[in-house]
Parts: sequence; structure tokens; C-alpha cells
Amino acid sequence: GISLLEVVIALSILLVLSLGILPLGVIAVATTENQGHLAARVTEYSQDKMEQLLSLAYNDATTDTRVVPLANSGGTGLAIGGSANPNAPTALYVDYLDAVGNLIPSAGTTAPAGWFYRRVWQVSSPFANIKQVTVTTIVVHSLALGRTPQSTLVTLKSLPF
Repeated sequence: GISLLEVVIALSILLVLSLGILPLGVIAVATTENQGHLAARVTEYSQDKMEQLLSLAYNDATTDTRVVPLANSGGTGLAIGGSANPNAPTALYVDYLDAVGNLIPSAGTTAPAGWFYRRVWQVSSPFANIKQVTVTTIVVHSLALGRTPQSTLVTLKSLPF
């Protein structure tokens, strides 16, 4: 009977210690989801939008990049404008993706139901014959408290390329 009592006491001590490190496991899971998964996705989706915009001609001001396949009209192409702030999107310079990265049709700056990622872009011209393209992607929410994962890419496009 004494050895059974010793085992119960040892298991009780082990349980108390395990409960003490349980919050570390929760923090590890949240950090892995935010920085390992969501941060990688927002970077990937920013890169996708950047490649799409850079494939346009320098003077294109009509292609709609908010739809797939791209439409020849109804959009802004590489026209100067937009906003790189994901919390203040500009009409025609924003699109939304679902949780697996599929484009969700939207109108204006009103977020559609079921969106998970918001991509905004800004086109400016800091120098003659140079356009600066900035794409920012943010996720709707993160798993833990704190900053939600966000990625911003900036590149230059020159005329005639």
C-alpha cells in the first residue's frame, strides 16, 4: 500500500508541474500560427499582387487587377493613387481573399463577408519615368493578442520596362 501512495503523490507533483508549464504551450502554438503560418501567407499574397501589378505596362491605367482573370477595363492598372494603409483602403486599390487565398469579389472599400486577408496597394511617382508600387497585406485577426501579421513590399517600375 505504501508504494501505491508514493505513486499517487509523485503523479500529483507531476500534474502540478505540468499545469505550470501549460501556458508556455499555449504561447508556443499562438506564436507558431501567427509568425509561422499567417506571416508567411501575408508575405506570399503581397508578392502575388506585386507580381500581378508589375506585369502591367507602365502607362496602363485601366486594367482591373481585382478580378481573375484580369479585366481590360474597370480598374486602375498602374495609375497613380491608392493607399498602403490596410486600415484605410482606397476604392479600386483593394481586394480581399478568403482563408485559403481565393479572391472574393467586392465593391469599393466595403469588406465582403468571409474575408480573411486584405490587400491594398499604392502607386506613386517619386521621380520622372519611375513608379513606386507598394503592396500591403494584413490578416483579419491573429490567434493571440498583439499585432496581427502584416507584410509590406515596395518596388520600382521604370519606363520603358
